Amino acid sequence: MLIYKILILTVFLISGISNSAAQSLFFDHADQLLRAYVEDGKVLYEILAEDKELINELTREIGDFSVQGISPEEEKAFYINAYNLLVIKELTDHYPVASPLDIEGLFDRKKHRIAGKMLTLNELEKEILMKKFFDPRLHFVLVCGANGCPPIPSLAFRPDNVESMIQKATSEALNDEGYIRVDRKAKSVALPMIFKWYRDDFLKSAGNVIAFLNAYRKEHIPESFSITYYPYDWSLNIKKKVK
Repeated sequence: MLIYKILILTVFLISGISNSAAQSLFFDHADQLLRAYVEDGKVLYEILAEDKELINELTREIGDFSVQGISPEEEKAFYINAYNLLVIKELTDHYPVASPLDIEGLFDRKKHRIAGKMLTLNELEKEILMKKFFDPRLHFVLVCGANGCPPIPSLAFRPDNVESMIQKATSEALNDEGYIRVDRKAKSVALPMIFKWYRDDFLKSAGNVIAFLNAYRKEHIPESFSITYYPYDWSLNIKKKVK
């Protein structure tokens, strides 16, 4: 009986080490791909489409990743990377496409194996990330593959940088004059459509949308300003390779 218990414990420890190593490897691989194929917040789809080995390996790692017993920071970082990488995977597989909307059901019907579960991208965003880690700032780091989204970072989210990266992406987006279009003469502000689509998230966080913006802006917007929404740019966030 004692020998049996020792054997069980040994297998458990080996398995734990293996899982930990595999998880660490996922973040390394994600970082490797993003550093190699993302420039200026856009993806080098033309080059990536010619060599899919790493994105295919990452897709397998996303499916096999275990979230059991890991820290909230590691889990949050994993799911953010998983979302962004699976978008890249789909767009790479269907390249050339002009827009993520060209792929039918990309967000709401196509299922992906994520940490052992079959989920759509919308389910990953709304049922996993936003329910478990309610944070409207996630809307500035989950990149849908379109130019209307904030730029995708050229490095992976990791447990030790996930908070600072989310904060940085949110601050940069909300201080970008092309993204948050303030017209002080007209006393109005034009916002991207995500502020309309996910309005309840921003209201829940800050009471009103302008208060949410001002929590991150260097130059505050008067709460009396009217709000409009400009059309979303669904064109592909592609970085063309230099010929």
